[in-house]
Amino acid sequence: MTVAELLAAMPAEERLILPCLQRIQQAVGYVSEESLDVVAEFLNVSRAEVVGVVSYYHDLRRTPPPAVIAQVCVAEACQAQGARSLWSEAQRETPSDAVEFAKVYCLGNCALGPAAMVNGRLIGRCDIAALNAAVAFAWEESR
Repeated sequence: MTVAELLAAMPAEERLILPCLQRIQQAVGYVSEESLDVVAEFLNVSRAEVVGVVSYYHDLRRTPPPAVIAQVCVAEACQAQGARSLWSEAQRETPSDAVEFAKVYCLGNCALGPAAMVNGRLIGRCDIAALNAAVAFAWEESR
C-alpha cells in the first residue's frame, strides 16, 4: 500500500497532519522525506507545516528505526528509584549499533519505577539485568 492509499483510507475526522504522520509511521516505521510531500498535497497544506509538525513531535522518526528501541524513564518518580544509574549502566552496556537507547519522561508506570520500555514492552522495577534481557529478547525477535 502506498502512502497516498494509506492516507485515503483514513476517516475524514482523522485527516489532520499529526494523525496522518502517525499513521504513516505505524505502517512504515518512519516518516520519509517523500511522504512529507504526499501529506502536504493530501491535506492541501504547505510542506513547511508538515515539516513543522514532524520536527516538533520527537516520537515521529525521519529515518528507519533500529531493530531494538530501549527507553528508560528519567522522570522524578523513576529517578527516586534509581533511573539515573540505570540510564548510565545502559549507556555503558549497549550491545550494538542496532539498539537505540533513549531517555523518556514518564512511561506511566510510576509506582513500579524505575520503568523502561523495550520495543513497546513495559518493564517495571527495571534493573540492568532485566533491561539487558529485554533487549536480547527483542533483538532475537527482530531477526
